[in-house]
Amino acid sequence: MAEHIIFIVTTLVAFGILAWSFSRIFRIIKLLKKPYSISNVGERIKRTLNVAFGQTKIMRFPIVGFMHALVFWGFLLITFGSGEMLIDGLIGTPFDGNPANDRIFSFLGAVYDFLIAGSDISAWIILILVIAFLIRRNIMHIKRFTGKEMRHRDHKDATLALLMILFLMVSLIGMNAAYIVHAGSQAKGIFPLSSLITDWIPANSAHSVELIMWWSHILLIFIFANYLPYSKHFHVFMSIPNVYFSRTEPLTKMNEMESVTKEVKLMLNPDAPMPEEEEEVARFGMKDVEDGTWKNYIDSLACTQCGRCTSVCPANQTGKALSPRKVVLDYRRRMEEKMSGLLKEGKTYQDGKALYPDYTSYEELWACTTCNACAQECPVNIDHPSMILEMRRYIFLEESKAPALINAMSTNIENNGAPWKYSAADRFNWADNLKITINGEEKPVKVPLMADKLAEGKKPEYLFWVGSAGSYDEGGIEISRNFAKILDFAKVDYACLGTEETDSGDNAKRAGNEFLFQMQALMNIEIMNGYEVKKIITCDPHDFNTLKNEYCDLGGNYEVIHHTQFIQKLIEDGKLNLNSEVFKDKKITYHDPCYLGRGNGEYEAPRFTLSKIGEITEMHRNKSRSLCCGAGGTQMFKEAEKGDKEVYELRTEDALETGCNLIATACPMCMTMMKDGVKMKNKEQEIEVADIAEIVVKSLGI
Repeated sequence: MAEHIIFIVTTLVAFGILAWSFSRIFRIIKLLKKPYSISNVGERIKRTLNVAFGQTKIMRFPIVGFMHALVFWGFLLITFGSGEMLIDGLIGTPFDGNPANDRIFSFLGAVYDFLIAGSDISAWIILILVIAFLIRRNIMHIKRFTGKEMRHRDHKDATLALLMILFLMVSLIGMNAAYIVHAGSQAKGIFPLSSLITDWIPANSAHSVELIMWWSHILLIFIFANYLPYSKHFHVFMSIPNVYFSRTEPLTKMNEMESVTKEVKLMLNPDAPMPEEEEEVARFGMKDVEDGTWKNYIDSLACTQCGRCTSVCPANQTGKALSPRKVVLDYRRRMEEKMSGLLKEGKTYQDGKALYPDYTSYEELWACTTCNACAQECPVNIDHPSMILEMRRYIFLEESKAPALINAMSTNIENNGAPWKYSAADRFNWADNLKITINGEEKPVKVPLMADKLAEGKKPEYLFWVGSAGSYDEGGIEISRNFAKILDFAKVDYACLGTEETDSGDNAKRAGNEFLFQMQALMNIEIMNGYEVKKIITCDPHDFNTLKNEYCDLGGNYEVIHHTQFIQKLIEDGKLNLNSEVFKDKKITYHDPCYLGRGNGEYEAPRFTLSKIGEITEMHRNKSRSLCCGAGGTQMFKEAEKGDKEVYELRTEDALETGCNLIATACPMCMTMMKDGVKMKNKEQEIEVADIAEIVVKSLGI
């Protein structure tokens, strides 16, 4: 039959064009760098089932999220019917007019009936929801659908894609209804909703209507499939692979640079053997798209442009230039512009432009606090900060154009082992004149040192890593002193490195200075491994993240514990008995540090402790939705980019809305920023800002 031949030719053309589009993408992927080891298959499958098929992240916005989830699940059911239609078309059964030959999978019996019924119901649900989405996008003007990165053509693209889905559902429903009329008693499958409109279709033209709707539906599928690679809706294809290939490590872990590691090890050990062959040094960081990884690329292809990332970005919320969505779209648009040249000439192709600074600006890159709220919220697991930090690496290592204060911070770390201009010899001064009160009697506390313990032939169970903030920053020093009191009171077997400790390199890494980070890390690892350190406690979430997640790549493998986790353990073991009467008149709220909460999933330990001394009144943005204090990503060491207000000011407003008079924190940088916010609001006489360690010490009366 002519129709059968036309269908086969049409199918071959459609799949041929789609294969060509995907072949270009796969060729680009081969040009790009490998992001990380794609291991942990079991974990990846579990995550894909949870995030992609279970739609758990998209339902963090419950109502709209559930609407989108219904569309996704509906499409999964409809795909079964579409697949059957494709096979029917290839073998020619729809064109012979005999309904007994249709529906080749009907032998599945009750399973078939369930799938067909689900597909029919889904078509109606999707039809209604797509109309709702069109109204939301074109009439309600939802804020997160707008932004400087959203061009007029992007809005047209979104509307066109939704209209295609709308007509796909109309054609499917029409085909189902016409089939029921045409097939009569021979109809196979169950159509609970489409059967309600069969009266609209005359019996004598039912087969013609069925064929028209059948052809309309299948051609729309072919057109839509080939439109997707050039549309925002390419996530229909790319979201599931993107979730599967997303990082299994904590969000706040930043990958190491192997090329830098080789050079740093040679710098620290000049006697190390030189490489036999000189390797061609690749560009440090990312200037243009070809410097990225293939995960950066599929991130950009999977982006739904939903704007959830930008809507939770603290920099964007305070009027700064950064939009995480724009960073991802910049990568895709730059790749689209450069793709043909790269496919012809390879990575050597240049057209006189680059991702940075022609698409993504200097100001945008340095506004990021690396809080990872964008990555946390993304329903398809896009890793926005990795692109930002790779471009910072380029700026720092290739152009030496980091902000002046960041350069000063780096110089201080190089010379003094701390971000501030303090002497390394003063690093242990925080422990001077430390006293504890037991039963009304004051006694001195001597903070033990690893070197002294080693001289005595002892190996402490824990190393208390103080960190630069805990050693030099005024607020950080108070945290260190209070936590040392707790350790002494609970008779914990621990020691510090004292002046042997140097900066962890965390801020250097976030600034893009990978050389300095690795030098600091390797020096610290050598010292700690020399003392055979196994367990580390620290009060700084940033150092906690670095020591736990990033030192292991350089040979530093330790069990790292945040002080809130350790305090919880001491309470559970009965070594700390808190007095709730001390804070009975206090209304407490708690600010989640990004690198402890979103980065490493610790939300309960600080709340466990606070619950022992009072009731917590949560801010409206808390736990994984917590707003950054504004200090991360080196922001504490530089001038903030232009905006409407400071991030810490916005976060303080969140706290003030609770009516609290005590803001609890678990990070020295967070405490500094929240104190600044309270002062800005002229509330320092009414509201206290304190670390969990200080609150515990007051509760114990020591």
